[in-house]
Amino acid sequence: MRQPHVFRDRAEGGRRLATALAGYAGRPGVRVLALPRGGVPVGYEVARALRAPLEVFLVRKLGLPGHEELAMGAIATGGVRVINHDVVDALNIPAAVIDAVAERELRELERRERAYRGDQPAASVKDCIVILVDDGLATGATMRAAVAAVRQEGPASLIVAVPTAAPETCAELEAEVDAIVCAITPHPFGGVGQWYEDFSPISDDEVHALLRRARQTPGPGPASQNEG
Repeated sequence: MRQPHVFRDRAEGGRRLATALAGYAGRPGVRVLALPRGGVPVGYEVARALRAPLEVFLVRKLGLPGHEELAMGAIATGGVRVINHDVVDALNIPAAVIDAVAERELRELERRERAYRGDQPAASVKDCIVILVDDGLATGATMRAAVAAVRQEGPASLIVAVPTAAPETCAELEAEVDAIVCAITPHPFGGVGQWYEDFSPISDDEVHALLRRARQTPGPGPASQNEG
């Protein structure tokens, strides 16, 4: 039987997630880092509600050639590479295949770094309360790469927050971060997209627009979250 959608779109997912993160609202040193592209509309709503700065954090999934939805691992800013050993070992994927995909994804990661930030360096998150946001977690490979990379920056605490996640992935990540907030953990999970009515791809232009709005307008706090 087809599962019902829970969120109208990523913005609604972000507002629902922000409610679960309300304890961080207005606290000094909170930084919201969103994983592009799908995590940015979610992160925008979270940052707005918590009255916190919004930044992007670049991570690229290493998809299996021919079956790109299956993550062999991921890479992130700072030269971090995380391998999904369960997938790699089960399918006996050669190291050369992983290296080739990683090289291609590194070029795209660097392109997005330039596109989203230009000449501006990423803001320091040392001693900050970092909330890493995406639109959902399936295998969690992309988020694990982000967690490993952010850890290198020395945050005071690291929280992963998503509107929807596979229950086992949410449970596994608990050991790697200071807190994890998954608004819903449906079982069976299927995929992230099935929990959104509108799961359209997010363009670079949309990412730019949301980052610009986040810089220009301080968040109103949870009481004013009635935008579509």
